[in-house]
Amino acid sequence: MNYVPYYRVSTASQGKSGLGLSAQREIVQRFLKNGDQLLAEFIEVESGKKANRPQLQAAIAFAKQHGARLLIAKLDRLSRNVSFIFSLRNSEVDFVACDIPDANTLTVGIMAVLAQHERELIADRTRQALAAKKAQGHQLGMPNMTPAINLLGRQVQQHNARTHPSNVQAAELVRLYRKEGLTYAAIAERLNTLGYRTRRGKRFFAMSAQRLDPARSALIQ
Repeated sequence: MNYVPYYRVSTASQGKSGLGLSAQREIVQRFLKNGDQLLAEFIEVESGKKANRPQLQAAIAFAKQHGARLLIAKLDRLSRNVSFIFSLRNSEVDFVACDIPDANTLTVGIMAVLAQHERELIADRTRQALAAKKAQGHQLGMPNMTPAINLLGRQVQQHNARTHPSNVQAAELVRLYRKEGLTYAAIAERLNTLGYRTRRGKRFFAMSAQRLDPARSALIQ
């Protein structure tokens, strides 16, 4: 059987999935049987409240193109991620999770419904809490815009520009690949293959990958 492994990590050291990239790869390797083959791997570097999953979509498309199964190391840690579950449920691609090998379209469909219900409950509780605060006389909404607040806003905008998702995600992959001993030239080639581009939409080269190494410089290109 041919498999297309999909891994998810975050900018945190262990990742939101609770497992780093190396640990997920180890789980996948233990899952494989004689004759199984891994095709191209896809790595999603998730940061903050990022909702879109471009690498998941790319992995699904690649699996369909090659008649392979999508392979996920840990499905249970992703079960509350609504966008992930809906993408997987609607993908019409055969998949298997190493930790829940019996999972199927029905299983993830139920997960999606439960995750969406949980989000709605949280939103409802938030609205109720705000209504209670307002009833108690608390002032809600934006504060008056003072020069200090305007300055803070400009600083936040500058910070966001320096930590653009294109750079943040690629930088985390640079860090992971450097730990595995890859050269910057090899890392740049992998980033380009995975579809990553610089903040200006350009292809990566060894120098641009080196600039993104958190151990060497700031996340600015």
